[in-house]
Amino acid sequence: MQNKHETFKNEAGIHTDFKEKMTYSDYLGLDTLLNSHHPLSDHHDEMMFISVHHVSEIWIKQILHELHSATRDIQSGHLSTSFKKLARVAEIQKQLKHVWDVLGTLTPAEYMAFRDKLGNASGFQSYQYRMLEFALGYKTEYVLQIYENEPKLLAILQEAHNAPSLYDVSVQALARAGLPIDEGVLQRDVRYTHQSNTSVKEAWIMVYRNVDHYWELYELAEKLVDIEDLFQQWRFRHMKTVERVIGFKTGTGGSGGVAYLKKVLDQYFFPELWELRTEV
Repeated sequence: MQNKHETFKNEAGIHTDFKEKMTYSDYLGLDTLLNSHHPLSDHHDEMMFISVHHVSEIWIKQILHELHSATRDIQSGHLSTSFKKLARVAEIQKQLKHVWDVLGTLTPAEYMAFRDKLGNASGFQSYQYRMLEFALGYKTEYVLQIYENEPKLLAILQEAHNAPSLYDVSVQALARAGLPIDEGVLQRDVRYTHQSNTSVKEAWIMVYRNVDHYWELYELAEKLVDIEDLFQQWRFRHMKTVERVIGFKTGTGGSGGVAYLKKVLDQYFFPELWELRTEV
């Protein structure tokens, strides 16, 4: 009779203890995960459409996990500890960007065959995407109104909306390093989007002109630029995929579709890190 803490030998010859005979499927919750597809039509391509959005939400969940931890690291002065997490975010973003290549295999005729089944459901309603915007520093009150009829989600989003962003704590790190930052920036209400500030730009310029002295801040700046660059690439691929599939039709749920997606390409999370490149 086998012990309940049975030991198995894997292909590499390493003994692994599966406590309580836990299986791979148990550990990953595959029963829940793989049974979460519920197509509303008989169209072959709806399965792929659901999978793409499932994968995106899973990766965004991991990005949020990394960003929140990195933000706490920077806030407590442990910049170097944050770098691995921020680098991981950038790698995940590359995966996210490529999901649009899969969705782009959907033709307009194929999508229209099941689009009406989506009703008012829209990616515009993704609360995790809104939390990601908040975590990076793009804060908008109107977004919270989307979730007024979902109290639990609204509470989660309000907490994220009221918390300092990754960029807020990065600017605080500049000040801790002795770089002059306007007090109004340091004491600003973090519920609102950061606006470009001359003192912040000058501080980052000082970092880029004195890399050896401010090495950790320089590394942090480049990690932030990586994240914003990849975020914009993701947005661009999103916009072009939507244009390819539905053209300039209104998005599901009444969203602005391509017109809205083009507009957000002009949004910046870390404006001074882009502005300084002309001056360094």
